[in-house]
Amino acid sequence: MKEKTISFKPGRLLSLDLFRGLVMFLLIAEGAGIYHTWLNATEPGSVMHGIALQFHHHPWNGLRFWDLVQPYFMFIVGVAMWFSVKKREGRGESRRKVTLHILRRCLILLAFGVGLHIGYRGRLVWELWNVLSQLSVTILIAYAIMRLPGRTQLLISLGLLLLSESLYRFTGIPGYDQPFVKDHNFGSFMDMVLMGKINDGGGWVAFNCIPTAAHTIWGVLAGKLMATQASGWKKIRTLLAFGIPAVLLGYILDGTGLDPIIKRICTASFVLTTGGWALLTLAFFYWLVDLAGMKKWTWFFAIVGMNPIFIYVFMETAGKQWLVDFSSSFIADGLIRLGSSGTLAMFINSVVVLGIAWLLCYWLYRRQIFIKI
Repeated sequence: MKEKTISFKPGRLLSLDLFRGLVMFLLIAEGAGIYHTWLNATEPGSVMHGIALQFHHHPWNGLRFWDLVQPYFMFIVGVAMWFSVKKREGRGESRRKVTLHILRRCLILLAFGVGLHIGYRGRLVWELWNVLSQLSVTILIAYAIMRLPGRTQLLISLGLLLLSESLYRFTGIPGYDQPFVKDHNFGSFMDMVLMGKINDGGGWVAFNCIPTAAHTIWGVLAGKLMATQASGWKKIRTLLAFGIPAVLLGYILDGTGLDPIIKRICTASFVLTTGGWALLTLAFFYWLVDLAGMKKWTWFFAIVGMNPIFIYVFMETAGKQWLVDFSSSFIADGLIRLGSSGTLAMFINSVVVLGIAWLLCYWLYRRQIFIKI
């Protein structure tokens, strides 16, 4: 049997392809219902239940594995943006043309983000909590400063965290003057200003696009580093030199009670911790794939990341609202008739849906169809 491989252009950052593909694979697995059915199939208090919980957001103060996925996504976009912009400039495109492309992309992302909420609600709404809406802002901020010296970009990113923390702590708006209390903080106030509503019990806020812009900025800086002629080990040391202190500082701020790690309002400690983990994860994949050369297996994930926005939107719409229900009519219902439990049948159905989504990504790759915005 011929071993499956994937063709990469010379000079590509293979670790980025793997990182992006793995994150997208995790996201489409969520869209397929894997984590929900897995959690339902386990006994509360068991080891497997504890592992399954790691694939669900922490309800408030704390950090689970699934809380890393959105920061990873923001960070990866920043890394890729550096290479994309430099590629366009290398083709002779003017700054004006590149800027117009970025603006167009951000408008499309915003439209997709709002559109997904319309799909979730089944009616016309104006809601800005989706990651794509957030990304449309973080890209603009990161692009606006990406030609500044790296140290200046880093200081601006830290300034955004300081600004966000100050607004949460010191604005003192009646009813929204409790910085770390769900629905009674500055972010919830801004939701009332922007949308006339707050999130339905989840505590998510649209203002997250300001502090989490740091993730995209740090991604740009990481992309700039990876594009240099420095040795591979020097690149890894640099990523570690920033990633380890960021993770430690974030956990220290949370552990001392100075600044709790809360993803739903993107506190500074959350951004630092998850941004640090993003740097460390990139360092690990760079060592594994680009330096150690262990890349034969990466094609399985890499092809999922070649149409990231398309597959994400597809799984959030047709995947969740049609494919899961359609397949369950045959697979889950059939297994139940054969004597399977409902939870096991739905879990198997989710695995099949994930497989179908992966095959769609593979089909697009085989035909060299790359849907870009």
